[in-house]
Amino acid sequence: MSNTAQEREIETNIPERMDRLPWSRWHVRIITALGTSWLLDGLEVTLVGSLSGVLESKHGLSLTDPQVTAAATIYLAGAVCGALFFGHLTDRLGRKKLFLVTLATYSVATICTALWMNFLFFVVCRFFTGLGIGGEYAAINSAVDELIPGKVRGTVDLFVNATFWIGATVGSIAAFLLLGGHGLPLDTSWRYAFGIGGALGLGVLLLRLKVPESPRWLMLRGKEKDADRVVDSIEDEVKKSGKEIVVPSADKLKLTTRDHTPLKEIFSNMLGENRARSFLGLALMVGQSFFFNAVFFTYALIGKKFYHLGNDKLPLQLLPFAVASFLGPLLLGRLFDTVGRKPMITATYGIAGLMLAGVCYPFAHGMIGLKGLGICFTIIFFVASSAASAAYLTVSEIFPLEMRAFAIAVFYAVGTLIGGVGAPLLFGELIATESKTHVAEGWALGAALMLFAAAMEGWIGVEAAGQSLESVSKPLQSR
Repeated sequence: MSNTAQEREIETNIPERMDRLPWSRWHVRIITALGTSWLLDGLEVTLVGSLSGVLESKHGLSLTDPQVTAAATIYLAGAVCGALFFGHLTDRLGRKKLFLVTLATYSVATICTALWMNFLFFVVCRFFTGLGIGGEYAAINSAVDELIPGKVRGTVDLFVNATFWIGATVGSIAAFLLLGGHGLPLDTSWRYAFGIGGALGLGVLLLRLKVPESPRWLMLRGKEKDADRVVDSIEDEVKKSGKEIVVPSADKLKLTTRDHTPLKEIFSNMLGENRARSFLGLALMVGQSFFFNAVFFTYALIGKKFYHLGNDKLPLQLLPFAVASFLGPLLLGRLFDTVGRKPMITATYGIAGLMLAGVCYPFAHGMIGLKGLGICFTIIFFVASSAASAAYLTVSEIFPLEMRAFAIAVFYAVGTLIGGVGAPLLFGELIATESKTHVAEGWALGAALMLFAAAMEGWIGVEAAGQSLESVSKPLQSR
């Protein structure tokens, strides 16, 4: 079929049919194949954070603190570019094409990272690794939300996003084993650490080949027959498992199909009709991005600089954070569908911000050791990880179907530029001053951003629990 759809009017019940599906093995397979984007990102972030000590030693490239944090910044810069570039293509060419391309980009770049010989080659590889991961965020989050029933979308979305921390856990353990003298010399063990991500990505790529295109995207582009076939096959599989499917109502969504949505129209919607929602998305994204990047990218350096922790012990410092951050969305996720989006997002952002603020004074004045600091951040991350996951859920839900992937990309990009790129650079310089007070001031800024995001959610948040995507945000092409 051609990618061009002539503008014409159609009536479809595809969204309602997708939302009325009972949870099934089909959904589990989809989540397994698609949710790995977050797992891979968690693996990358943790490996680089855990390997920072080795990268600075003679066994690596004898990098300085600013160079290590600069590498993290370049990775995030690549993620920003990837999100914007691939995000636009995801809305225009389809979810499936792009989540295959982005994963392939990540996998190849990560394998190349394991082969680097100097700082320049390393940062180039990190840029392309980020390019793939950034594109994954836009393609995957839009696809997942469009394939999952509305009544469990919050629970599932938070779980999928929480798999970042499974990757972080794997990264911490892998780094510990590879760097702890368990049979491999340090000169080569860190290369195997990077190779893990690339090999995992190539394996997942095979699983994704069986994931269908989003029926919602197909109907939007005038391919309603293809969309019907996809939903028919899903319904047939669900019925074979013995579950009943609720018959959709007689009401149908009326659309005018077209092959793409102009960027001018997208930005006009963001800055016009959905201006308040855009501001909300920006506040949530910036707050969580600065918070997590400020802590996770630099905690190993803090342990080494202020507490004189050995390189072989650094990886395990991040492990409790990763476990707590996975358990948070896993245990709290259901509340985002039952209690509601608005109260839960406000609470998680607010509590995380207050707890982070409470750590600043004891750390700055030497009143807390590394073990105590780790316990505090473990508790904070349990709450904050749900807040961070909810930011992506919010942006995916509150913008129209035609621009969903690109909207995710835009707010991820802006949030990452301000919070993700800025935080590692800022904290690299703060740590280099060898002043705990300066580092604490950086954490205080992160706490303030989280509290501001909580206030914005309480003021202009959108309640989307249990609702279809089309009712939360009406498609631009609907009649």
